[in-house]
Amino acid sequence: MGERTTERATGTKQKIESGAGCLLAGLGAAAAPLVWAPRAAISVHGGFENHARDLSVLFIDLPLIVLGGALVPLLTWVLATRWAHRPWVAALVALATLALALWGLTEWWTPRRTPNPGYGDGI
Repeated sequence: MGERTTERATGTKQKIESGAGCLLAGLGAAAAPLVWAPRAAISVHGGFENHARDLSVLFIDLPLIVLGGALVPLLTWVLATRWAHRPWVAALVALATLALALWGLTEWWTPRRTPNPGYGDGI
């Protein structure tokens, strides 16, 4: 009887830890595009007369941003759980890594911007 209780408690613990990892992945997949979107707006709208429109940010960059936002906290969660054996430490490490990854995204990724027509040196 005691073995079943231990197995049940262990199974519940694994389900909670798995759910927390999936929750962190979902948080990262939602947060990354929200941080990325304001910088990509010029490429989607195109600016003055659509001269800077570049829709590759939607077809190439957006899926990669969402994938990275989901995988970075999930992989960090897995590694930290195996290293620390405490879920709350793994959650803090995963959230800190996600925050650093989002900061790195805003510092590193900048869409292509062409100069606005009509704003040059003139004649």
